[in-house]
Amino acid sequence: MIVVSHRGPVTFDTASDGSFTGSRGAGGVVSGLLPLVAGSDHATWIAAAMTDGDSAATRAGQAAVDGVDLRLLLLDAHEHRLHYDVVSNATLWFLHHGLYDLPRRPSFDRRFEEAWDAYVAVNEAFARETAAVATPGEVVLVQDYHLTLVPGMVRAQRSDCRVVHFTHTPFCEPSSARVLPEAVSRVMLTSMGGVQCGFHTSRWADAYLATSRMVLGKAGAGARAFVAPLGPDPGALAETASSEAARSEASQLDELAHGRAIVLRVDRIEPSKNIVRGFQAFDLVLHEHPRWRERVVFVALLTPSRERQAEYLAYRAEVERAAARVNERWATPTWQPVVLDTRDDYARSVGALGRYDVLLVNPVRDGLNLIAKEGPLLNEKAGVVCLSREAGSFDELRDAVLEVHPFDIIQTASALLEALEMPATERAARADRLRTLAAARDPAGWLADLVAHA
Repeated sequence: MIVVSHRGPVTFDTASDGSFTGSRGAGGVVSGLLPLVAGSDHATWIAAAMTDGDSAATRAGQAAVDGVDLRLLLLDAHEHRLHYDVVSNATLWFLHHGLYDLPRRPSFDRRFEEAWDAYVAVNEAFARETAAVATPGEVVLVQDYHLTLVPGMVRAQRSDCRVVHFTHTPFCEPSSARVLPEAVSRVMLTSMGGVQCGFHTSRWADAYLATSRMVLGKAGAGARAFVAPLGPDPGALAETASSEAARSEASQLDELAHGRAIVLRVDRIEPSKNIVRGFQAFDLVLHEHPRWRERVVFVALLTPSRERQAEYLAYRAEVERAAARVNERWATPTWQPVVLDTRDDYARSVGALGRYDVLLVNPVRDGLNLIAKEGPLLNEKAGVVCLSREAGSFDELRDAVLEVHPFDIIQTASALLEALEMPATERAARADRLRTLAAARDPAGWLADLVAHA
């Protein structure tokens, strides 16, 4: 089995003595997939050397992970930046999440043309390495929108390989796909159309099939898609939750709340996560329902993301201003309504998920959103989840969550109020049901689905 992903399972740092230490990479794919792949008879993981430490460890021949044949690609730095920043994150991410301000962006000019050439070159590097190391008939699991051209390229070089492509984001609707230059959308969809393509929910699979038919015509009618939602790893979550670091963070949160109800969100600072509207909805609750002033605290654990891009820096500033406005309006000498914490601390997040009374997950669009599943498995307070209907996980969890319309601040505020005032018996019943739904899928089942469709 070969896993092909842009980000590797481990990030390497250089120690003072010149040796290298590895820490597990970020993201649900890595945390869920690495233990399973490392436990197989033979597995190769191909990824990009993302950091200076990754590159140094690779050149020294010390980029290694137990149980996995790790191969980090030393890509041209300029091409890699254009592939990642311009095409993957500033174009495809915005397209699939519906984030474009169309009167202003995108504009496909000569700079984008150069970036697209770099995207093709990086995909070619991944495909060459995959074709070179694959054994006859090997299963190749290509991950996400960074590598949409790899399936077609691998199939062209190694038709014997059993290739699957899995998209962890939403997929754009046919009308949105018209934004892309036609040559770009055609080559991407042609590559994906030659293999089975997986998605977290039928909504994204259907959008992909419809888009393929719209862009490719008759040639797109043969596109194939399957649905395989990823689930959390309960054992790994429990292990982290029982750690001293997570227990300490949970205790600190209890002290911070000081007996008040806790509304929690755990997110990257990223426009699709819809953080600003969440603060606005909380502000509306405090404005229209004074009884909740000084009785609830909104804890926002937010990790900075992609800060080389102007849009992300600007959005972080918006988030900070929105939180500050709520505090300026309602804070008292003994109560801060919004606590904004931007430390990148996984144990902090796990500890907090055990303590919320209300978990707000209100993305504009999300391929899945594992937090909506991890929270119920970790929570010890029969917490209520307010979940955007635009999250992929909503299809699985809708029977036990409170639905949130991500653009409707009044409706979101109503959902928060309902969650805060929900009777204990209903909270407990919903929490039990939600735990069952959240645990219905795990990484092993997800991996088995991918292999079965290869």
